[in-house]
Amino acid sequence: MRGSKKQTLHSFWIMALAMGLVFMGCRNKTQKNQEPMKVSEQLHNSLTDVEKEQGWELLFDGESFKGWRGLGRKDVQTELWKIEDGTIRKLNSGEVPSMPDGQPMEGGDLMTVDTFDNYELYFEWKILKAGNTGLKYNVSEELSQKFGSQYSALGFEYQLLDDSDTLYAGKLKPSQYTGSLYDMIAANNADVRPAGMFNSSRIVVNDKSVEHWLNGKKVVAYEFASPHLDSLFQKSKFVDYPGFLEKRKGHIVLQNHKDDAWFRNIKIRKIESGS
Repeated sequence: MRGSKKQTLHSFWIMALAMGLVFMGCRNKTQKNQEPMKVSEQLHNSLTDVEKEQGWELLFDGESFKGWRGLGRKDVQTELWKIEDGTIRKLNSGEVPSMPDGQPMEGGDLMTVDTFDNYELYFEWKILKAGNTGLKYNVSEELSQKFGSQYSALGFEYQLLDDSDTLYAGKLKPSQYTGSLYDMIAANNADVRPAGMFNSSRIVVNDKSVEHWLNGKKVVAYEFASPHLDSLFQKSKFVDYPGFLEKRKGHIVLQNHKDDAWFRNIKIRKIESGS
């Protein structure tokens, strides 16, 4: 009997060990099968089948400047703008080469060739410590060159800033921080990720209604031709530019600023008027 009990106990432990090895093998296999799925979920500058059905279009393919040009130019200033690791990178001023005579190169904004009226725009961006730049919309190239610089946009700006940096503490208006309609409407409850990390942003323009979104939260809402917007415009630095406040079919513009900035997953969905 004792021998039989020992034999039974020995067999039990062998079976338990075998089942444990089988379980671990299945677990490892499952983990390996899941890894490609995680990678595929992180593909940038591409559209899912659902997004295609919803009417989304890529404004940046991750490999070229197709669909973009410099404002006031026929092509892109590749001394200032680079395609880098699936992003559009704006080089900081220290990395931009000088002219042959040693003078600084005159920079310029990067804008879409096409213009847009009613749409939902999505983009991801990152800046470094104390970084400052912006994305502009409702931009008229003609108005920009008439009242501003030959190569810089005048338009509504979605501000992009390293909000928490001490460089800006006490020096800026509330409407000059991330997500704001620059110099007019301050972002509400903006949650900016630390410098060096990508943020996600959306701009929705539907007839007169406009929304700014930051990392999944709506931070600004306003209407074209509203008394509220006009009152803020009258106090802004744009007040001396006739026609600035009018809604138009405009370009999307990445601002040429002195700081590094990266953009990816730039896509747009046109909205039927009033939908």
